[in-house]
Amino acid sequence: MRILLIGKKSFIGKNYINFSKFKDIQDVDSKNLIPENIDFSKFDVIIHLAAIVHQSKQFSNDEYLKVNTEFPVRVAQKAKSDGVKQFIFLSTTKVYGDNLPPKGFWDEGSECNPTDAYGLSKLKAEGQLLALSSPNFIVSVIRTPLVYGEGVKANMLSLMNLVNWVPVLPFKGIDAKRSITFIGNLTAYIDRIIEIRAMGVFLAQDKEPVSVEELVLLIAAGLKRKIFLFNPGKLALYLIKTVAPTIYARLFGSSVIDNSATLSKLALNLPYTTKDGIEIMATYYKSLYG
Repeated sequence: MRILLIGKKSFIGKNYINFSKFKDIQDVDSKNLIPENIDFSKFDVIIHLAAIVHQSKQFSNDEYLKVNTEFPVRVAQKAKSDGVKQFIFLSTTKVYGDNLPPKGFWDEGSECNPTDAYGLSKLKAEGQLLALSSPNFIVSVIRTPLVYGEGVKANMLSLMNLVNWVPVLPFKGIDAKRSITFIGNLTAYIDRIIEIRAMGVFLAQDKEPVSVEELVLLIAAGLKRKIFLFNPGKLALYLIKTVAPTIYARLFGSSVIDNSATLSKLALNLPYTTKDGIEIMATYYKSLYG
């Protein structure tokens, strides 16, 4: 199986190469890449990872659409004409928006209401890519929540720094649930989708969501840090939610998916628990920062 990653040296790309059961994997830098000038015919599968992510606030809406929507569609169109068998697009649960539905979770069939340029650009790409799908050109879309592992950045790295350096934290009794995905498990999803040439939309997460308190304690255990958790109280949480809703959502809000349909369709048993993934990530973090 000859696989091409679009997104050279990306966090997910580097880890996918390390964890994948497939060995004939190449990666290419998306910067200055002109899809129409590339011969994709020697590859069986293309995995498109390149994107402007939602933390990149310095980019305009047009730039999000250019990079996250137009570019992957151009790659897929050229790949299809060159005879590539499968195109895998890494999307995001941000396509659903920020507000959980009344049932308390999103699933593969949930309505999408993106609230930012990142989620909107990914959703538009999904629709155009799936329209290209055919028996000879399988399009697979994988929506992920936060992905973590060796070399993770953004929110997870910030939380690890917090646990590593601040011994007293306000997360006691915070039972808001989070769906997260260890990169080793994401690799297992991708490999299985390639193996059975699965078409359509899939959700990738660890076996079970974790509460914010559980996540903080797992990180502390992985870092071998002694921490004390206290409950911030309803008043403090109300004030944070009122004054800084973005920070509140990031630290205390729930974001949960149910991917039982994906697991059933793929007949997949995940190789790593969240505890396993956190320990691997924490070991790597300690090797860098002590």
